[in-house]
Amino acid sequence: MASKASNKKDVALLLMRIGALKFGTFTLSSGKLSPYYIDLRLVPSYPEAFRKVTDLYVELAKNKIGLNKFDRITGIPTAGMPFSSVVALKLNKPFLYVRKEAKTHGRERRIEGILIPGEHVLLVDDLVTSGGTLIDAANAVRAEGAIVKDALVLIDREEGAGKNMVKAGIRLHCLMGIREAAKILYDRDAIDKEQLIAIIKTAKK
Repeated sequence: MASKASNKKDVALLLMRIGALKFGTFTLSSGKLSPYYIDLRLVPSYPEAFRKVTDLYVELAKNKIGLNKFDRITGIPTAGMPFSSVVALKLNKPFLYVRKEAKTHGRERRIEGILIPGEHVLLVDDLVTSGGTLIDAANAVRAEGAIVKDALVLIDREEGAGKNMVKAGIRLHCLMGIREAAKILYDRDAIDKEQLIAIIKTAKK
């Protein structure tokens, strides 16, 4: 099994190589400017990269959380769905997902899949910024009687998610934060010092 440091280096370089992590000036959906852009939706289009990333999710779920700590895996549409569904399959855990809005027909639920009150549910997404999406999903799951204590993502953009989620009673687990990814790429001469500093400035302590 590769070391944690090796995994982080491999993923950072892999994401940059396939164009899932880019550096420059980007306008985010919030309207805010960012010196980098992450699009993990590209990963499943590269089978080897997809296999590597989902294997790392599995490793993190086993080693950072513990398979006895959760009964089901909940995916977050849409970018998190490919990762969460494959991870659930690899771990032999029941899978469900949370809609952004409740259906206006049928059962009119936000939860798709079987959710049993009292069971522990692990939230799995691609990345996290402020944590709002994961907290909203946790609230939807909790509203149906299940328990959410942990969430797992590949990358933390480090813009307040950790603290926000602790306040909501959720532990955030990730492979690495954006500052660490940037430092890895800087050490490999993949980005320059100006880009590194710009990225570090976007992260909250």
